Amino acid sequence: MDDLDRQLIGLLRDNARTPAASLAKSLKVARGTVQNRLAKLERDGTIAGYTIRLRPKIDEQRIVALMTIAVEGNRLEAVLRTLRGDPSIVTLYTTNGRWDLVAEIRTDSLQSFDQELSRIRRIEGISGTETSLLLSTHKL
Repeated sequence: MDDLDRQLIGLLRDNARTPAASLAKSLKVARGTVQNRLAKLERDGTIAGYTIRLRPKIDEQRIVALMTIAVEGNRLEAVLRTLRGDPSIVTLYTTNGRWDLVAEIRTDSLQSFDQELSRIRRIEGISGTETSLLLSTHKL
């Protein structure tokens, strides 16, 4: 991936529905170049798909939080298997440092959020957690 590919991806992050001709004009290259680059990025898996973003107010009834999780010894794979099946966990990241995992949690209410936290904390192999509620979004 070169600078042109990175610029193209940056433009698509702003609006994935931008026509190839507009992308080409912004990048000062031919439309065919943009189409070929997109095809290559899709083919090699760099671009895995295109999606939509909702305005934050559309989803404001949802509770969203990030939970950092410490895992005992070599129990990471077992904990990951358990967490992957949880519909309230939308994203899981492995990390280095004090915390082994970061989980993005979404629930419909504070009551269901509280139940979810309690359930996660009881999973065998989890030695500690720290959770922060996400209050506002500043960049999509």
